[in-house]
Order: sequence, then structure tokens, then C-alpha cells
Amino acid sequence: MKKLLIVFVLLCSFGKNAFCFTPSDTTKRSTVAIFLPLYLDSAFDATNNYRYGKQFPKFLNPGLEFYEGVQLAIDSMRKLNLALDVQVYDTRSNKSIFEITQLPEFDNVDLIIGHTSSTEMKMLAEIALRKKIPFVNPNFPNDGNITNNPYFVLLNSTLRTHCFGIYKFLQKNYGTSPVIVFRQKGEQEDRLKGYFDEIAANTASVKLKLKYVNLEAGFTADDLVPFLDSTRQSVCVAGSLDEDFAANLCTQLSALSKTYPLQVMGMPTWDGMKDLEKYSLDIFYSTPFYNAKVDAVSTSINNYFKTNFYSRPSDMVFRGYETFMHFGLLLNTYGKNIDSNIGDKKFKVFTDFDIQPTILNMQTQQLEYFENHKLYFVKKTAGVVKAVY
Repeated sequence: MKKLLIVFVLLCSFGKNAFCFTPSDTTKRSTVAIFLPLYLDSAFDATNNYRYGKQFPKFLNPGLEFYEGVQLAIDSMRKLNLALDVQVYDTRSNKSIFEITQLPEFDNVDLIIGHTSSTEMKMLAEIALRKKIPFVNPNFPNDGNITNNPYFVLLNSTLRTHCFGIYKFLQKNYGTSPVIVFRQKGEQEDRLKGYFDEIAANTASVKLKLKYVNLEAGFTADDLVPFLDSTRQSVCVAGSLDEDFAANLCTQLSALSKTYPLQVMGMPTWDGMKDLEKYSLDIFYSTPFYNAKVDAVSTSINNYFKTNFYSRPSDMVFRGYETFMHFGLLLNTYGKNIDSNIGDKKFKVFTDFDIQPTILNMQTQQLEYFENHKLYFVKKTAGVVKAVY
């Protein structure tokens, strides 16, 4: 019920379509527009009564948790005597994104932050380009076919960037080891291989010795043994994003790990994969967001949730805090010139953002969008974090 109280505060204080945090003085300030799936129209009826009784549907969580982090960041900025005008819009309200962006108040927006679906992301990116306003997306893990848009910023790195990072990580740490890419047939798997082939063709260093092995559904440990060496370490890469494939691969490799020395490189989706603690393996995976939560700010947020809500904040709370704090401070510093300084690294919160232009066509050198190229490599053994690179 504690989380329900947050929803009631949102509704009663700010209304269903949008709500604003505006300083009491009239000094001209930069404005941030935040788009979130809060589902307030779905959660409450026309008389503002909550529809779900004592239940809290899971579909409400992601947007609300991100908002909780934003609210804490706003409070932190107030304590620093820094203020921005903030407009928060519920993307599940009766007003469409197009209608919202046509409102007179939107003419003053200097920065857009949107926790969105693919369709919403594309719409906001088009609006950002037309209005020349930087748009930061903190959640979606691909570019949604958005191209030629220097005002679009992806924080959740694309699969292409992860593959480039994985290749370079293996190159640096396991350059002389055999690397077996276990995969299954599929379009997604072919795309992964294409990314590895692309960087191999353009690397200035010694190329990895990649061996691709196609596995059939229901493969067993016996199918893997011919590609492993009991006398030297092998690196096994999961060349698929399919979680069933990943779980089976880990199960079979775990059974073989006592005989065959090996390391396992997973995909970025393994950051949220359940049951990694079941496997007696050294497992690596890449993530753009790693927070050990031992710093003062993280501890403060954890204590706030423990005291007020008798719970622990989700990763999306920290994502909301970090996104608003980092880019809010950039906006406070550079104002309308934030687009020229979007990659400034001076305001680190939890993670090291490395905002770089993404160029997909080396011949035309066309800037497609900006993207966070910073990746952390997490090593887990029996589900416990052993190292971060």
C-alpha cells in the first residue's frame, strides 16, 4: 500500500495529464519535459477512485519507479539551490504525444527525457529533430530505426555497441584463447554474427579466433564437448539473445566445467536473467548501467525507501535519479547550448556515461544519433559479483 500512496500523491497533487515543478520566483529558467507511462487514467476512475483495491498491477511499475527517481533528483537539485521548470507527462493519458507537444507550454522546452516504447520514442525523436531539442531515452535498448537525428540520445546501448564492446573485451583479455560462439539458427543470431564480423574486418589488433557452432534445440553437454579442450581455457560466447537457449547453455557448460576450464560470455540481456546463481561458472556480461550502491547517494536513496516505504528501490529508481540529475545539471550549466555539450562527462552520478556520435555508414560518415558507448563488464560466479571491468 505504500506504493499506492505515491500514486495518490501524483494524482491529487498534479492531475492526470501533466504536472509541473516550477520555482516560486519568475526568473527565466530552462525547462525539461519528461514523458512516462504512469497509467493514471487507467489506475483511477472519473471520480479519482483507485480501480485496483489493495492490488498494485505490475504494469504500473516501470514508469512509476523511474518517476520516483526523478522526484528524488528534483529534491536534490533544490537542496543545491538549482532549479529547472519540469513538466511531466503521462504517455498513457487521454492526450496523445502529438497533442501534448502542440501545447503552448511545450514551446519553452529545452530538454526531453522519455521512458518510452519504440513507437513513442520514434515520435518524440521526430519532434525533437523538428524543434531542435535534445531527447534522451534512458530505457529502450535499440535505435528504433531512428537515423540522421543529432538530437536523439540513447543511454541504453544498442546491441551493435555491446557486440563491439564484447569483441574488444575478449581481444584484450582472451586474445590467445579459443573463442567458441555457440548459437542457434535465426535472424537475430545472424545479426550478432554480422556485428562480430564487422569489427573483425576493421580491427587494427590481432583478430579473435572465433569458431561458430550451430546447436539444435534441446542440445546436451555431449554436443558441446567436441569443441572444448581439457588442457587449456576456452571462452564460450552465447551467440543468441534467447533466454531458453542461454539457460540450457549455462546448464550444460556448468556440468562440464569441472573437466573443461572455461569462461562464459553472455549477452547484455543476462543482466536481468534469473537463476544465474545456479551455475558453477564464471559468467561475464556487458551492461551500460552498473551501480554497486555503496556510494553516499545510493545509500541515501536506499535508506529513504526503507524508512518511508519499507522496501528497496528498484534499478529503475536509480535510473530515473541518474538520468534527471546528470542531464538536468548539464541543462542548468549550458542552457540552450546543451545540444553542443551533451557528451560532457563532468556530472557523473552512478555510472560513467560516454555519449558518442553513432555512425553506421563509414563511407558517408553520417551522424545517425548519439549513444552511450560506456559498457561495464560484470563477472559473476554462482550468481555473486566477483569483479567489474
